[in-house]
Amino acid sequence: MHSKTLERWSPWLLLLGTTVLWQIICSVFEVSEFIFPSPWAIATQLAEFGSVIAGHAWRTLWVTLAGFGLAIVVGVLLGFVIGSSRLAYAALYPLMTAFNALPKAALVPIFVVWFGIGAGPAILTAFLISFFPIMVNVATGLATLEPELQDVLRVLGATRRDLLLKVGLPRSLPYFFGALKVAITLAFVGTTVSEMTAANEGIGYLLISAGASMQMGLAFAGLIVVGALAMAMYALFHAIETRTTAWAHRGAQGR
Repeated sequence: MHSKTLERWSPWLLLLGTTVLWQIICSVFEVSEFIFPSPWAIATQLAEFGSVIAGHAWRTLWVTLAGFGLAIVVGVLLGFVIGSSRLAYAALYPLMTAFNALPKAALVPIFVVWFGIGAGPAILTAFLISFFPIMVNVATGLATLEPELQDVLRVLGATRRDLLLKVGLPRSLPYFFGALKVAITLAFVGTTVSEMTAANEGIGYLLISAGASMQMGLAFAGLIVVGALAMAMYALFHAIETRTTAWAHRGAQGR
């Protein structure tokens, strides 16, 4: 019981220790707040500009979730097609890999020309940077169904559709939720990068504005808010994963 409690609280203890050490270093060495603000300076900026940061954070959150929702739909559909067909795998997977290698920040100016300044470029950037992990993991879960299991099920009368829908998709759920936890953090990166160049609101815009006015504490506060939002969404998907795929984590629960 003590071990489980320590494991549960270990991230917060590590965060607390890091914050205390950070504050001590800034105080002892008298680090300028214009170069590297202390946790106290960041907390002061959070309190002073709380309503402003909250407004920008809300914009970043809903834009990220919009792009992420689109990434889930497209990623699952493409993953199902690629994972269920060797021909589709051979034709689509190399193209998707090449497309994923494109720097998404370089596409933002193109999106601005197409959709103008605003939410459109940020939603597309969040989508493009996060759909690939979802697609790959869903495809992997379907494509790695054991041949022996497929043979047994076919002997029992299962069709190809039965194999995919009743066995393949449930089996790919752990892969799917693993991809969601990675992809949501990438989606926040995509949104923030886009907001830094193609928006007049959002945390990315706040970072640029704070940097231009030399308010490093405010800039770090924005970064912390983005990290907190990503952690919250990660924890949400982890909780859903734990409740829906407990059968895949029986060994981990026994530790």
